[in-house]
This record gives sequence, structure tokens and C-alpha cells, in this order.
Amino acid sequence: MNELKGKALNLKDEIVYADGAVISKTLLKKETGNLTLFSFDKGQGLSEHTSPFDAVAQVVEGGGAFIIAGELKKVKEGEMIIMPANIPHDVQAAEQPFKMLLTMIRSES
Repeated sequence: MNELKGKALNLKDEIVYADGAVISKTLLKKETGNLTLFSFDKGQGLSEHTSPFDAVAQVVEGGGAFIIAGELKKVKEGEMIIMPANIPHDVQAAEQPFKMLLTMIRSES
């Protein structure tokens, strides 16, 4: 991760797709939060879960389906969505492969 500091990154090029898989790459990990890049092949996703912290998902390529508290939100390239703490959510590449940057903020307020 230290090799990324001070370097301009094209997020689309920092991670590849893998057939039938979800790939993740941690770009920065701190006690206060993480930056993690994900790629989702079409039909892949993260099953419903909760997190004790807010998370911001920025779609950097394609588009994904985010289900937050049972409500479907389609997010496309260039858009972001905030997934609130302690609310069930899942992420799916239902219609196409996509890449996203997840920013986890570790704070109680």
C-alpha cells in the first residue's frame, strides 16, 4: 500500500475483472477508515450484511445494484451512494460488471 502514496491512480486500471468473482484491493487502511477497490463480474455480489460504520460507494466503471433496507438503488459510473451504519445492505452486479471504490469511515457519529 505504501507504493500507492503520492501516486496518481486511475481507479479503473487498478483492478481487473475475474470470471465469476468479486475481487477486492485495499488501497489504504487506517484505524479511522479504509479505501477498498472492488470489481464485480456480472451476476456477482456481496450478500446482505450490516456494518457498524457508514460507507461510501463510488462507482468508477459500469453500474451496480445496491439494496439498502430492502430498497433497490441503481448507481452508475460517476455516481456514489452512502450506505448508512447498522442498516442491512447488499451490492450486486445484476446487469453488468462494475467497479467501485468503497470508503469506510470508522466513527461513531
